[in-house]
Amino acid sequence: MISSNDLKPGQTIQQDGEIYVVLDTSQNKTARSAMVVKAKVRNLRSGANVELSWGGGEKVQPAHIDKKEMQYLYDTEDALVFMDNDTYEQIEIPAANLEWERKFMKPNDNVNISMFEGEVLGVILPDKVTLQIVECEPAVKGDTATNAMKNAVLETGLQVKVPLFIGQDEMIVVNTFDAKYSGRAK
Repeated sequence: MISSNDLKPGQTIQQDGEIYVVLDTSQNKTARSAMVVKAKVRNLRSGANVELSWGGGEKVQPAHIDKKEMQYLYDTEDALVFMDNDTYEQIEIPAANLEWERKFMKPNDNVNISMFEGEVLGVILPDKVTLQIVECEPAVKGDTATNAMKNAVLETGLQVKVPLFIGQDEMIVVNTFDAKYSGRAK
C-alpha cells in the first residue's frame, strides 16, 4: 500500500475497481482541517481524466502494470493487430482505444503493450518517434524572416508544422505527447 502523501506523477493505482495513472498531485492543509491529498489521474481503461482525493496518510492500492514488447502488424477494419515477438501469439486492440497512438506507429514497429493482470490496456509510446514526410508544401523564397512554419503530412497520416527548410521525403523526429516537430532525424 502507498500512503496518499507519497503519490507521485507516473505511479499507477487502483481505486474502486478502476486503474489510474497519477498525472499530478496537490496537498491542502489548513489550520482548522485535516490534510486533503488531491490527485489528477487518467483512467487507463477509458482514457478519462478525473480528480480523486484522500485524507492525509490514507492508504492507496498500487497497480502493477506489465509491459510487453510486441510488433505492430496491421489494421483490420476495427482493430490493430500486434504479435508477441517470443511466442508469435497475436492480439487485437480495438482501434477506438488507440486513436492517438496510431498516429505514431507504422506496421512492423516494435511497441510496448501495457497489461494489468492479463488485461490489455493499450500501447505505451516512446517520448519521440522518427517518421518520414510524404507530402510537404514548398518553401516560399524570402519568407524566412521569422520562424515560419509550413504543413507536412507524415507516413502515418499525421499532419505537423515543420520549418521551411524541411523538405519532402526527409525523416523528422516528432514528440508523441503533443504531436509537434522536434528536429531532423540523425
